[in-house]
Amino acid sequence: MDSFLNIFKNSIKDREVRRKILIVGALLLVFRFFAHIPVAGVNINQLRSLFDENQFLGLLDIFSGGTLSNFSILALGLNPYIYASIIFQLFTVLYPKLEALAKEGEYGRQKINQYTRYLTIPLSVVQAFGMYALLRNQNIITSLGPIEIASFVLTMVGGTMFIMWIGELISEQGIGNGISILIFAGIVSRIPITLGQTISTLNTEDILNIAIFLSMALLVIAGIVFVNEAARRVPIYYAKRVRGSKTSGGQSTHLPLKLNQAGVIPIIFAVSLVLLPSMVANYLATVQNPQASSIGVFLAQHFDPSGILYNASYFLLIVGFTYFYTAIIFNPNKISEEIQKQGGFIPGIRPGKSTAHFLNYVITRITLAGAFFLGAIAIFPNIARVITNVETLLIGGTSILIVVSVVIETVKILEVQLVTKNYERFIR
Repeated sequence: MDSFLNIFKNSIKDREVRRKILIVGALLLVFRFFAHIPVAGVNINQLRSLFDENQFLGLLDIFSGGTLSNFSILALGLNPYIYASIIFQLFTVLYPKLEALAKEGEYGRQKINQYTRYLTIPLSVVQAFGMYALLRNQNIITSLGPIEIASFVLTMVGGTMFIMWIGELISEQGIGNGISILIFAGIVSRIPITLGQTISTLNTEDILNIAIFLSMALLVIAGIVFVNEAARRVPIYYAKRVRGSKTSGGQSTHLPLKLNQAGVIPIIFAVSLVLLPSMVANYLATVQNPQASSIGVFLAQHFDPSGILYNASYFLLIVGFTYFYTAIIFNPNKISEEIQKQGGFIPGIRPGKSTAHFLNYVITRITLAGAFFLGAIAIFPNIARVITNVETLLIGGTSILIVVSVVIETVKILEVQLVTKNYERFIR
């Protein structure tokens, strides 16, 4: 903790880094200002009650930076851009041309970002129409004419493009990922409201439960920090090469295999599936067919967010998606080929297929620990609610994971910038 504070203090003292921090702060203020400009014709009170009943919409609100529950002009937020980014991450692995483009350095990265922006537009249009249909079915918004619907959709799409532009401006400052920082700002901005709700309903019996909850939250944060930093270091040695009178190689390094390679992506995929039964149940409950209505009642009873079946399914889906996404982003065969091309080898392991098998063996086992950790973080709010009986102070495990991860990443980037500046002064 002291090292984190020292890094922030030293960053503020540095003129260039301080300027970047101030620019990022100003952009966040602009983001929060537009997040409170509502769209006309929406009943905000009914909308908030809908969000309290639907966890899927609550997750979307997290990734919109807290703008969806207020239904501001930025209501769609970063969701379409995030989905587009995930799609291109998958396509980069599946299509060789995109993979080759991604390896072309800065040019390739800019082209893929441009394609991601293009894909964000149709995804925003689809999601805007879906949002209009949902609000109309819930009587939160009245039926609109074609011109009003087009205006509604254009407002939503324009808001998404605007917030995406702000995120890229933040990223250009070089002190963190702009999209992650905007999500972080949206989560943090809701903490005072949550604390206010808790204090207003506080009585003497709840003090002990809140203390237990805060202790559990601190343990969760410590666990997230530990898992984010945890890595299995696989040693790699490079053989000596003699070319004329010059000798190269003979060095040793390590390949860090992180315990959690997938980040929060498995939670996003899993929650989209585990909440489908509840959404289907809500729809079938309004159907006049008795058989369909009985199916809706069955799903509502057995897939209640506080039920055992719901949480068990959520946990297992996260474990499965963690392995799935890790298999996509981590290719042992390609890493083995790169090590072999550079004249490297793992002690006791033959280069080539044996190295690939060994890396696959290691990543399969350490991913199990990371998958179980993500699953535990995701169902932590329900566990905390049962133990402490505190409802208003609960913050989702996904939110905690995002906040802690962004803080760690930002601190590391600031530290690198400070070290680089000190190194440049040393050279001069």
